[in-house]
Amino acid sequence: MDLIKTGIGISKTIKNVSRFREILTVLSRHGFSELIVKSGLDKIIPGFVLPSRVSELKREDLSIEEWWQVFGSQIRLSFEELGPSFIKLGQLLATREDILDPAMIKELKFLQNKVKGIPFSVAKSTIENSLGKKVEEVFLSIDEHAIGTASIGVVYKAQLLSGKKVVIKVRRPGIAKTINTDFEILLFIVKRLEKASDEIKYLGLSKMINDFFKSTKNELNFQVEAQNCERLKKNLEVIDKDGFLIVPHVYREYSSQEVLVLEFLDGIPFNEFHSLEQLGPVVVERLLKSVELFTHTLLSDGFFHADLHGGNFFVLSDQKIGLIDFGLMGTLSKKNRTNLVAILYSLVSHNFENLVYEFLDVAEYETIPDHEELIRDIKDAISPYVGLSIKETNMSELVRNLIKTLSKHELYLPREWFIIFRALITLDGVGKSIGLDLNIFNILEKDLDKLMGELLSKKNAQEELMWLGKDVLSSMRIVPKHIKWFLKEFSKNNYSFELRIKDIDSLSRGINRSFFLLGLAMLACVFILCGSLFVRNINVTSVYDIPILSWIFWSFAAYLLIRITTLRKY
Repeated sequence: MDLIKTGIGISKTIKNVSRFREILTVLSRHGFSELIVKSGLDKIIPGFVLPSRVSELKREDLSIEEWWQVFGSQIRLSFEELGPSFIKLGQLLATREDILDPAMIKELKFLQNKVKGIPFSVAKSTIENSLGKKVEEVFLSIDEHAIGTASIGVVYKAQLLSGKKVVIKVRRPGIAKTINTDFEILLFIVKRLEKASDEIKYLGLSKMINDFFKSTKNELNFQVEAQNCERLKKNLEVIDKDGFLIVPHVYREYSSQEVLVLEFLDGIPFNEFHSLEQLGPVVVERLLKSVELFTHTLLSDGFFHADLHGGNFFVLSDQKIGLIDFGLMGTLSKKNRTNLVAILYSLVSHNFENLVYEFLDVAEYETIPDHEELIRDIKDAISPYVGLSIKETNMSELVRNLIKTLSKHELYLPREWFIIFRALITLDGVGKSIGLDLNIFNILEKDLDKLMGELLSKKNAQEELMWLGKDVLSSMRIVPKHIKWFLKEFSKNNYSFELRIKDIDSLSRGINRSFFLLGLAMLACVFILCGSLFVRNINVTSVYDIPILSWIFWSFAAYLLIRITTLRKY
C-alpha cells in the first residue's frame, strides 16, 4: 500500500497495485527496463524486482529507421500483452503520422487486429441485463461467433423477431474501470519517463494520452455512438440526392450505454479490394462522390466521420456504399470551420501569406513568431504537394512537414485539427490501396468557392450582425446600472478617490533607498572633484606631490562608494 504515497492518483486497492506491477513487468520484459530504472519507477513498489530482461539495443548501434522500428516493435508487443486499453492506445498512436516516425507507425498498425474476443456467454449476459429480458424475446437468432472485435466492443450478427438482420455491439464488461485505471497508471509512468528521456519527452505522449482518454470516454457510451450515427445519417440525407451512401438504422428501443443494435449492412469492406477493376465503374464513381460528400460534412456541417479506414465502409450488394463505426466523430465549431475553409482556400490559391495568418489565428503559442520566416518555411514545406494527385502525394509526409514547420516556430494546433488531418490521411490511404487517382485539393476546391460565398453571404452577415447587436444591446443595458452603482459608492466617500497601490510600503522603501544611494553617489562625485581642484595647478611627478587635502577628499569619496556598494546588496 506504499503506492498510495507516490501520489499516483490510482485507487487504493491491491488490484491496482498489482496492475501497476504487471505493467512495469511487461514493459521491462520487452526492453524498457533501462528506462524504468532511470526514471525510478522500480522503486515505487516496495520489494519489487524487475524480471530478467532481454538485451537492450543501443541507439548508436542502429540506423534511425532501424531504431524507430525496434522501438515501435517493443511498444507493440508490450501493448498486445497488456490488453484492450493499451491496444486501443496503440491504435491511436498508429494514426499520428504527424509526429511519429513511419517505421514506428508501421509496427503499431499491426495492433489493428490483435484484440481478443469475449465468451458469448458473457456477451449474452450483458445483452439481457441491458434489455431487461431474455434474448429470445427480442432476437430470432444470434450468431455466437463475433464478426468484429475491438478494444471497447465486440460485434455479433443477429436477426430480430421481425426478420430484420442486425448487428449487436456489446461493450466489454469492466472495460470502463480498466481503462480509467490503466489511464491513471500510464499517465504517471509516461510523466516519469519524460523526465528521464528527452526522446520520449519530445513525442509529447502525456498530452496525447490525456486527449486519448477524453475521446475514449465518449466511445464507452454507446448511446453517444447511436446519436452520432443518427446525426450523420440526417446530414447526409440532405446532400446525398441519389441516396447511395448508406448509414445503418439505429434500433433505439434495444440499445443502451452497454449495447448498440444497428441495421446489418451486407457488403464487402474496401480493404478487401486491391484494384479499380474489382470495384467496377459504378462503385468508383460513387466512391469519388462519397469523398465529395465527406468534404461537405467536414467543411459545411462541421460534423464528420473521423475514422474512415478501409474496414469501416463497404461496397453493398446493390453497389451502394455503407458506413459503420461512429464512435470517433470529428466536430468543428463555426469559427473553426471558417478558419479551415480559409486555410484550404489559401492552399488551393497558393496564398501562403494568408495561410500563415490563419494558422496564427487557430494555433497555440506563447510568442508571436517571425511571420516572414514562417511564410517562407510553410511555402517550402507545402508547395511541392499542391496540385498533385493522390498517387503522387504522400499525405502523411505533407502533414508531417506541416506540423514540423509549425513546431519549429513553436506553434501548436489544437486536438480537433489533428482529427481533420487524420481523416484526410486515412482517405488518402484507402485511395492508394485500390489505385484510385483523385486530387484531394481539386475536390476541396469545388466546395470552397461555394463555402466562401456562404461565409460572405447576406444571410450570414445578417446573422453575425444580429449577434453583434445582441451583445451591444446587453452592454447598453448593463453600463447604466454599473454607472449608477459607481456613483452611489463614489458619493459615500464625498466624491473623493482613494488610491490603493499593492505593496505600497515595499515600493516606497525601494524608492527611498534609490534616492539615498543617488545622494551618496553625487556626494562622492563632489569629493572627487574637490580633491582634484587642489592638484589642478601642481606639476605632479609622483604620489608624494599630491596635497594631503586631495587625499582626504578622495578618501571620503572612496568610503562613500564602498558604502553604496554595500547597501546595494540589501
